[in-house]
Amino acid sequence: MQRGGLTSAILLVLLAWLVSGRLSAHGGEPHHHEVERWRQKHEAELKADDGWLTVSGLFWLRPGETRIGSDPSNDVLLPVHAPNSVGTLSLHDGKAVFRTAPGVAVTRNGQPFDLGAIQSDADEHRPDVLAVGDVKLILLKRGVRFALRLKDNRSPFRARFAGLRWYPIREEWRIEAKFVPFATTTSLIMDTIVGETEVEQSPGYVTFEHGGKSYRLQAAGMKDGSLWFVFRDGTSGRTTHGGARQLYADPPRDGVVVLDFNKAVNLPCAYVPYATCPLAPPQNRLSLAIEAGELKYEAQPDRLDRTAAGSQR
Repeated sequence: MQRGGLTSAILLVLLAWLVSGRLSAHGGEPHHHEVERWRQKHEAELKADDGWLTVSGLFWLRPGETRIGSDPSNDVLLPVHAPNSVGTLSLHDGKAVFRTAPGVAVTRNGQPFDLGAIQSDADEHRPDVLAVGDVKLILLKRGVRFALRLKDNRSPFRARFAGLRWYPIREEWRIEAKFVPFATTTSLIMDTIVGETEVEQSPGYVTFEHGGKSYRLQAAGMKDGSLWFVFRDGTSGRTTHGGARQLYADPPRDGVVVLDFNKAVNLPCAYVPYATCPLAPPQNRLSLAIEAGELKYEAQPDRLDRTAAGSQR
């Protein structure tokens, strides 16, 4: 075959792949391979040090002083491998101050720390992370309430992680949706499993068709311009997690958002009982059965002792 004929043949093959949708937008990598690689990365992050599987406790705080440590006399009880007394947290007028117990080595964001104010995840900057050995504490704010999140790399949830299960990757669930921006600043309000509400700024919504019917999902906007969708569908509570699933999408391009439901995943509350996950807002509850993405999570058959990881008196 002459060079011109060979070149034409190669171009025809590439064009056929593009038309069939089998090449992703990630450097021409086949869509199936790209999704498989993405899923492997997602699972690795989930079970990594400080990943969601290390979340081992959630302690709601009252105004005043809270004693923290592994001794049962403390208000917040840490795992047995933490010091008997780690320190105290004083909460007054929405401000939190932590004092380290004598003789205990605590760090704040990697630096030695004895006494001072700590930021929550509701502050303008990233929340402070207090660490003693494998144990980490992060101050959360949910509504008007504050809580301490405990992370422990020795968490039983991490030790008994069974791996994720997925629907087969199918091209039909990679959907190009129309993005409709809101004319004015709009809030997306979601209830959460802890009884508070979560408010996110929403830049707009998407509409898409499947099986001859039209559907709509409202998005929360991320700082990098990407979109976050929390949704329920016809598989929720059956083959997929009952509360909600989530899907991230790249920023709109020319009014189009690619919804690759092959990457739809559970929220953290599917794996650990100490997350504060949002529930799908009413406008994001679809009758469509989206048979794509992550299936229900099933831990190892050994029963998890949820009282051993962390509790509060």
